[in-house]
Parts: sequence; structure tokens; C-alpha cells
Amino acid sequence: MFKKLLAAWLFACVALGAAAQDPDHEIHEELRESLKIIESAIISGDYDAMQPVLSEQIRATPVNQEFLSGRAAVSAYFKKWFGAGGYLKKLDMKLTPDALTELSADKNWGVVYGNGVENYVLRDGRPYEIRTRWTAVMAKEGDGRWRVRALHIGTNFLDNPILTEAEHSVVKAASAGLVGGLVVGGLLLWWVRRKKKV
Repeated sequence: MFKKLLAAWLFACVALGAAAQDPDHEIHEELRESLKIIESAIISGDYDAMQPVLSEQIRATPVNQEFLSGRAAVSAYFKKWFGAGGYLKKLDMKLTPDALTELSADKNWGVVYGNGVENYVLRDGRPYEIRTRWTAVMAKEGDGRWRVRALHIGTNFLDNPILTEAEHSVVKAASAGLVGGLVVGGLLLWWVRRKKKV
């Protein structure tokens, strides 16, 4: 019993200390929970589960730079690309903020940014890990809840695994072409010399 009381007291002290250091602690906790809901919905494939933390007027640009307008468009995007009947088999996503959300003076909106890791699994089972950067605008809406109002995700198009694989494919194709050219050239040379002897 004493251990439980001590643990509860320590937890309360830590919570009070955190609240004293961060006067917007409750807001940041709600924003962290929103992030967890989005990640969980994507990983589980239950894309509609993220809708409560998305603004109805959300404007989003995912990593493929497609523009999405509204909650329904976000769900439709994930259903089109992933899961049953989608182009890709699965996506696991981890979004990590660089810092606390920068809140406006009136505490009605904020900007948060960070890095992400998107693990894609193609239909044929090939995995791709893509590193991203993201920026989101969070808004406190009429019902008092914070939601994602805008989101943009980007990746380094000069350094990612898909580009690397494409480059390797080009090198392989060029090597195969060179070998093929040498073989054809050798056969042609042999044929010409043989003709001269005849």
C-alpha cells in the first residue's frame, strides 16, 4: 500500500513539475495524442480512425506531392494507395516533432515540424524506407478540440532508396548493353573475316 501511495505521489510531483515548466502542457498533450492517433490509423490500415483529429477543411500534401482537400480526400488517398486493392501493400509511419508546437499568442493555432520515417512495402514484398521532413498547422476549432488544418510532407528526391534503385537499374542496363554490344560486335567481326577468307 505504501509503495502505491509513494508511486502516486511521485507521479503527481512529476506531472506538477512538467505543468509548471510548460504552461501549455495540456495543449501539447492533446497534440501528442493526435499524432499517435494518426500513426496508429496508418499502421493499422484503419484510415478513417484519424478523421476526428483532422480538420474538415484540411489541406494536405503527402510524400508523392498529391494535393488532398478535406477529410474524405485523406482517407481516399490511403485507401487508393494501400491495403486491399491498393498499389502498395503497407505503410508504417513514424513522425517525430523537432520541438513543441509553436503556439500563436491567442493559443488558437500552432505550427509544428519534424522528421519522419515512412516504411513502404510494395505488392511484390519489396520494402522501402523513405526519410521525410514535415510541417503541420494545428488549429483549435469551434468545439475546443485541436485538429490538423494543414500538412506537408517532403523527401529528398536526390537521395532516397527508390532513386538509388533506379540508378542501379540504369547501371545494370548500361552494363548489359555494353556486353551485348561487344558480343554482337565480336560476332560481326568474326563473320566479316570469315567472308574475306571465302
